[in-house]
Amino acid sequence: MTQIFEQSWRWYGPHDPVSLKDIKQAGARGVVTALHHIPVGEVWSLEEIQKRKDLLEESNRKNKFPLHWNVVESLPVHEHIKQGRADKAKYIENYKQSLRNLGKSGIFRVCYNFMPVLDWLRTNVQYQLEDGSTALLHDLEDLVVFDLFILKRKNAEEDYQPEMVERARKRFPQMKKEEIERLSKSLLMALPGDQQGFTLEKLRQGLESYDGVSAEQLRDNLVDFLKEVIPVAEDAGVSMAIHPDDPPWPVLGLPRIMSNIEDLEYIFSRVPQMTNGLTFCSGSFGASEKNDLPTIIKTYFNRIYFVHLRSVQREAHSRFYEANHLEGSAEMYKLVRTFYECQKGQKRAPIPMRPDHGHQMLDDLVKTTYPGYSAIGRLRGLAELRGLEMGIVKSFENE
Repeated sequence: MTQIFEQSWRWYGPHDPVSLKDIKQAGARGVVTALHHIPVGEVWSLEEIQKRKDLLEESNRKNKFPLHWNVVESLPVHEHIKQGRADKAKYIENYKQSLRNLGKSGIFRVCYNFMPVLDWLRTNVQYQLEDGSTALLHDLEDLVVFDLFILKRKNAEEDYQPEMVERARKRFPQMKKEEIERLSKSLLMALPGDQQGFTLEKLRQGLESYDGVSAEQLRDNLVDFLKEVIPVAEDAGVSMAIHPDDPPWPVLGLPRIMSNIEDLEYIFSRVPQMTNGLTFCSGSFGASEKNDLPTIIKTYFNRIYFVHLRSVQREAHSRFYEANHLEGSAEMYKLVRTFYECQKGQKRAPIPMRPDHGHQMLDDLVKTTYPGYSAIGRLRGLAELRGLEMGIVKSFENE
């Protein structure tokens, strides 16, 4: 049977509440991980890379179901590179050395992003669904409330439509203390793998460090970075796969430059080497109704080196939440079928794919987990996606 994807699972290392044993039982074989303990901008040494590989090898010796490190997510880009600061050269050189070391260690895919200050952004990381499980929610109205009345960013109202500012002004006085605390905690939380997270002051400083950096400048800084690192990645045999912005529009006054097919065309036309590739995230692109996801797949299939499959349910006023993997706005059947049609007849190996942002459900509701990265919700997602893939492949191969 044709295999479209290599079933994979994101693992945050030895402190992840989800263990390698759990990943084996989920049926994934590819492990997507990173060295989160190394400060951003420092070199990933051969020794540290090998330590992470050794954890997988030890797990394989104990249980013959084999796991292997197939994707780095992420090798983060230092903020000074994104800002184009005078000292960016040393951080770019460190990045190059990390790529060389990964290639020497037999790890040939790197997912990264170029989002300033913040990675993915949600206003409620425990949004309760009708079935009692919880999901990640992004509500622009809540974000405006936070920006104007909690963060109190200077001139923030200029970045929003007047009607949205007015909605936030009416909303904030009616919010209960618990709602405000939940909103702040969600927006300031540590991302998976991060041990510290944000304070209001730390976030303000991060935003201020981008004063005067336009979308055009940020885009140029990305192209400059790629022109430096892509030849090194190519020599090392490493494919670079940029992750799209999440959500795919500006947030808190920060520019976003990897949100649509035009953004992809920009970087691939200026840095055309095939090593310069894409992480296709159906949730990030799918949060905007302007993005035609099957067209993105068809246009850039040969540059897609890693896939995140999840579905968001889009609602009015730039509000969306993480739906079940086979529901929501993504039309997952159409996406997986498009991947099959692009892959059919090619000799290309299956693309690493992981189920992204599962719901917190069942026993995980009473456990401490990373929002979006509990075990059972992703297990459900992987099972659904595995069944969908098999159904599509068999239905076409039996014709």
